[in-house]
Amino acid sequence: MMTDDWVVTADDIGGYWLEAGRYRVAAHIGRGGVISAGDKREGDGATPCGRWPVRAVYYRPDRVQCPKTTLPCHALTPDCGWCDDAASPDYNRYVKRPYHFRHEQMWRQDAAYDLVVELGYNDAPVVLGHGSAIFLHCIAAGKTSTAGCVAVERGDLSWIIESASSDQHILIPDLLLAN
Repeated sequence: MMTDDWVVTADDIGGYWLEAGRYRVAAHIGRGGVISAGDKREGDGATPCGRWPVRAVYYRPDRVQCPKTTLPCHALTPDCGWCDDAASPDYNRYVKRPYHFRHEQMWRQDAAYDLVVELGYNDAPVVLGHGSAIFLHCIAAGKTSTAGCVAVERGDLSWIIESASSDQHILIPDLLLAN
């Protein structure tokens, strides 16, 4: 079946790939492997299976420009955060720092969030404790996995974003559960 989705695939030796159109690039997934979306929990380090809409792009303007894209594009600032505290009414949402609930800082010292694609995981509706901040982002130097996101090299991510349609999705298929 032909799809315009960006698709996460695996090879026989434990490697992961992101296929976007005619391109196939190396990818990292969560340190906890792949998990069914229904079993996903905050902090488990797993990447949830499913077909997730691409919501928006965030970029760090002191390091990169927003790629040419049909997607909404937002410049990060040092006060940008993403709430990962299930006790907060803003769970799994963008927040401004300082913020009184636990949150992830989007303005990072490493290059992981130089380009960030917000994925529509657990956002319509939000289920408290079922995972937050599931993104497609850059691979940080020295990292071999993520906290549950999908990551690719920054240059690859830039052209992937440029190829996005306005109704783009990423597919993390259930068949990866066996890997």
